[in-house]
Amino acid sequence: MNTPRRARAAAGTALATALLASLAGCSGGASGSASSADSGTYTFWDPYPQFDAASPWGKRVAECGRHAGVKIERTPMDTTDLATKALLAGQQSNLPDVMLVDNPAVSTLAEAGILAKVSDTGLKSDGMQKNILDAGTIDGELYGVPIGANTLALYYNADVLKKAKVDPASVTDWKSLTAALAKVKAAGSKGITFSATKTEEGSFQFLPWFWGAGAELTDIDSPAAVSALTLWKDWLEDGYAPNSVINNTQTTSWQEFATGDYAFGENGTWQLANAEKAGFDYGVISIPSARGGAAPVPTGGEFVTLPVQDDSAREEVTTKIVSCLISETNLLATDTTLSYIAPSAQVQARQVEDNSELGPWVDAVAVARGRTSGGMNTDYPVVSEQLWTAVQAGLSGAQSPKAALASAQNAAQSKTGH
Repeated sequence: MNTPRRARAAAGTALATALLASLAGCSGGASGSASSADSGTYTFWDPYPQFDAASPWGKRVAECGRHAGVKIERTPMDTTDLATKALLAGQQSNLPDVMLVDNPAVSTLAEAGILAKVSDTGLKSDGMQKNILDAGTIDGELYGVPIGANTLALYYNADVLKKAKVDPASVTDWKSLTAALAKVKAAGSKGITFSATKTEEGSFQFLPWFWGAGAELTDIDSPAAVSALTLWKDWLEDGYAPNSVINNTQTTSWQEFATGDYAFGENGTWQLANAEKAGFDYGVISIPSARGGAAPVPTGGEFVTLPVQDDSAREEVTTKIVSCLISETNLLATDTTLSYIAPSAQVQARQVEDNSELGPWVDAVAVARGRTSGGMNTDYPVVSEQLWTAVQAGLSGAQSPKAALASAQNAAQSKTGH
């Protein structure tokens, strides 16, 4: 690599505020990189405070440091905390050597001048799926490499569906899903639970229905968008979904499903281990689109990135560290280490060979969309906040779905300028 990367003073308060609004869960800080490549210690920030040095993830990071001949000083922190600290570190020219960031943050940090282009680093993304890479691509340039992806689907309780005489394979669109919920309620069970909370988690969970209706984030009060919010509102009014969804996080929504009372629970790949412990037979189906087929789902997961640095001599070592993390061997293990689907079809096939239960998740990832892709980039945090605000207003009855989304569209336009 011959292209030096120079730290640039970057983002202001507006960017940091927008980023705080956009990121959903996952403190501390690390010192900036040392001035020479042979210092022996490289700093690494990630959004996994739940994993200590003795965890499989902690061990993997340390091993990749040893592979590169250096020691890793790892600092895990909350997802939003990491992103805002990265903005501050960019202003202070005190960035870590490697950062693992939630994919919606990539565009904000790249626009702030904090992240190096992959084309300047020597990192390889060959074989990785375009729809996953799109979350880290801005104006045709990739600013990081995914270590894996997760997304959403519908878990179902086989016992509840059997009692209601519902075949999960019959759920192929909104009409058949709503009909299944009616049968479940009539049989004395509960229908579906999800998260509609007033954070990014609420937007994340609403997007499959929003996109599945044919709506786009550039026009969040379209008739298609209104139909998606109306679907959720009707479910609450008909007793197919509990009012608790308005405050549910993805964790509390899972806890509701895990009681065994619900037929369906919208949740993610990361709940697979908990599903095994639930104590009842379960399965997974794609979230259906309005008129049939699998709905597009949002891509979750992190990108490993190389922040711009004053010391270009460290580039070769940081690239070795990252290349180790995204090697096929390590990507193959992300389903057990981080509950992720690998970003390449070749490794995904090996994951399914090892664990057939990952099959539906591989299918879901194949149709997933980046939240910041399609030209949204740094507008996404603004639009997402207005979207979850509209969902809250529509479900609570404060406004009709149409009025709530119209207010959201006006607010988004006033903040983004288009």
